[in-house]
Amino acid sequence: MPRRTHPLLIAFATLVFAFLVGPLIIIVGASLSDTSFLTFPPQGLTLHWFANVFEVSAFRRTMVTSFTLATLGTALSLAVGIPAAYALHRYRVQLPAFLSTVFVLPVLVPEIVLGFSLMKSVTTAMGWPIFATLLVGHALLVLPYCVRVVGASLASFDFAVEEAAVSLGCPRWRAFFTVVLPNVRAGVIAAFILAFITSLNDVSISLFLTGPGISTLPIQLLAHMEQFFDPTIAAVSVLLMLVTVGVMAVVEATLGLTFLTK
Repeated sequence: MPRRTHPLLIAFATLVFAFLVGPLIIIVGASLSDTSFLTFPPQGLTLHWFANVFEVSAFRRTMVTSFTLATLGTALSLAVGIPAAYALHRYRVQLPAFLSTVFVLPVLVPEIVLGFSLMKSVTTAMGWPIFATLLVGHALLVLPYCVRVVGASLASFDFAVEEAAVSLGCPRWRAFFTVVLPNVRAGVIAAFILAFITSLNDVSISLFLTGPGISTLPIQLLAHMEQFFDPTIAAVSVLLMLVTVGVMAVVEATLGLTFLTK
């Protein structure tokens, strides 16, 4: 006879679900409200505020900047993180143990401290352009995700397979791309998703590194809130959620998410 779930457990699970999903429902409802101010439940339904997002030139410009930064920053962090994770696991006997902690420092150090340090050292002292500084900041921010997630896949990889390919005449660099990378594809895709979404939604580091003429979408959203408190804010938030879901859907449709658990 199957055991019945305790009513208190069902109630607790329902409360947790409502706690997680409730804010999202409120944001979606507020973005559809036919009023000039944020309110929930919505008073009438309209898609005007979604259209208003694309009518404001500042939002269009910062959208392009944010997506460019997220893409380039993620690519840069993967270009550094994949070889770093490979070296940490392939040569973990020869390399100092503290190196694995070094690559996690951007997560351990508060983002405000990291952003302020980059502003003082890279932007002010070295005179780098704002976009280049933002790119470095976003790449540093997501680098730990790339190293840790790819490293988790490499931890279960048998490097004897790579050595077998090398012993059969395959150059080591080619063995890395044809033997190692295909076997850790799950970790690379997972790292890309986490890094891209983290970079796209970053506020703390971007707040210190943005400047005249260059800003990101989350920073522009904060600036808009200082002057207007209309449902455009909620519409932008919904669009960011849709982008996150879209990235996951594209990965599932093209590569399949089932391999992430393998």
